[in-house]
Amino acid sequence: MADKKPLIEVKDLKEYFYINTGLFSSKPLKAVDGVSFSINKGETLGLVGESGCGKTTVGRTLLHLYKPTSGEIWYDGKQIKTRSDIKEFRKKATMVFQDPYSSLNPRMTVSDIIGEPLDVHKLCASKQERQDRILELMGYVGLNSEHAARYAHEFSGGQRQRIGIARSLAVNPDFIVCDEPVSALDVSIQAQVINMFDELQEKLGLTYLFVAHDLLVVRHISDRIAVMYLGKMVELAPAKEIYDKPLHPYSKSLLSAVPVPDPKVARANKRIVLTGDIPSPLNAPSGCPFRTRCKYATDKCAEEMPEFKEVSKGRFVACHRVGDIN
Repeated sequence: MADKKPLIEVKDLKEYFYINTGLFSSKPLKAVDGVSFSINKGETLGLVGESGCGKTTVGRTLLHLYKPTSGEIWYDGKQIKTRSDIKEFRKKATMVFQDPYSSLNPRMTVSDIIGEPLDVHKLCASKQERQDRILELMGYVGLNSEHAARYAHEFSGGQRQRIGIARSLAVNPDFIVCDEPVSALDVSIQAQVINMFDELQEKLGLTYLFVAHDLLVVRHISDRIAVMYLGKMVELAPAKEIYDKPLHPYSKSLLSAVPVPDPKVARANKRIVLTGDIPSPLNAPSGCPFRTRCKYATDKCAEEMPEFKEVSKGRFVACHRVGDIN
């Protein structure tokens, strides 16, 4: 189980992409806009929200695959700033990508795909040591030694994702960003891969940022859950609390859509359907980004962005009316 020391701390992270809107004019698309959170050692933080809310961008910016527009990223008490910081950080933090079809090089064998991080970071002294390490990594994810000489296109989606997970483990990381790692897989395979993430976490002491839009998957694997909407974080709480009693109107709507296996409970549950479309991040509403779809919105919501504040121990919400509506 997670200890209480933060491994990753993110403070006021912003990632803006400038979009050309005319001949000499551009406008910032605020993909991530002032997000702050921490992840303790050995913990899994689930990051949820609908498509386009900035979940994946948070993960990629955290690993400096995108250069942050502003904000601070701390790893194990040290701020990641310089190029050498990033290089060292990349030995301790890796990523499992969403699409197992496009994230693996079709011209490389499984052995070369998994061994590439070992070569880049010069982690093996001899060819034999490299080969032994590759076979060890393949064993972790349930692949056989005879798979090593084959190519990615010869495998099913679930097996390809296992290859991607083995590659992410090659540098012996402490922290892994899992970017919707099961969304491209069959439901029957999803459970196997999720269980494997759990087993690897226990065995290797890993810390995860688990990005997903499937709330049942997130509930199964996460210790805490953060909800994002239009580049902002709107709620952060322990997984059980957020499922039992979501506080933010957007979290309530999101969780009301989760299917319940018991027909009686499902019939009793009231689905909260949001009106209107999600606004464009290029033209985000003033004040609270959710106000255009929120039935509790007041004039104050249009005037100022609510502060992302702690309302009870370990529970953060960004809503002016959180006290009135719960």
